[in-house]
Amino acid sequence: MVNKLFRTVTKMYDHLEKDLKIIENAHDDHIKIAEESLSTIDQSIRELKKIITPVIFEGIAEEVYFFKNLKPLFMSKYIYFMKVLSIVSSIPHSSEKARKKYYENEWDKLKKYHSENADFYNYYRRNATYMDHKYFVRNSFDLKMKLSLNLYNFDECFTASHCHQVAHILANDLLEVFLKEESEKEYHTWTKKEDHDTHLKWSASKVALIELAYALHQSNCFNGGNIEFSEIMRFFEKTFDIDLGNYYKTVTEIKDRKNGRTKFLNMLSANLHQHFKNVDDEF
Repeated sequence: MVNKLFRTVTKMYDHLEKDLKIIENAHDDHIKIAEESLSTIDQSIRELKKIITPVIFEGIAEEVYFFKNLKPLFMSKYIYFMKVLSIVSSIPHSSEKARKKYYENEWDKLKKYHSENADFYNYYRRNATYMDHKYFVRNSFDLKMKLSLNLYNFDECFTASHCHQVAHILANDLLEVFLKEESEKEYHTWTKKEDHDTHLKWSASKVALIELAYALHQSNCFNGGNIEFSEIMRFFEKTFDIDLGNYYKTVTEIKDRKNGRTKFLNMLSANLHQHFKNVDDEF
């Protein structure tokens, strides 16, 4: 019975992987891929739960095999795509430096998880088995062990104490590949940009740039006025590789100036007039 059950579960996982590949090939957008994949994985895990919940395994070895080697395959996919969705939906668009820092922080999170779970991580990677009867058998955990804070929220019929930790390890393996690929894309984009850029840098103050951008926006200088101020600011941030912070607050501070609201624009006008005067005086 157990061999037949394991063959069924293996076929389910093979089918899931094929469905996930179809989704991946159908879209270029990571968010769309993650959302559709999560829906597909959820259905597969629910089906797996229906099959496993009433099962009484013939022995500890069979139960360990399922919770150590089979169930984590399904859960790892779910955890992976949840993390990808969180990462790509929160990535900053202000500058290459901000994105680089963002990916570095995600790498740090993986390292932190590894460090905080080093004992079990090493146990699993070494293919150790001496604690399997505690880690991967339902209702057999030892309270002296390091356990998940969510242990009592899990379905006891479908969960062993450490099967989720195996799933996290497998998910992090996938996430390392994803972060490496995305980081390399950012690097190639940056180096390509540097090859073609004129290295034009904004050398006036950030407040001055916000004042100029807001004046251009209010004069409908971009897209005939059919564009949000935030889109214009993202363009300036990306173009000049600069973080302009809370620019709406800065606009309010410009508006509330006591001695001339358009200080930078006035300076531009005065400098241009002076330049033209100097040119006229030369002739």
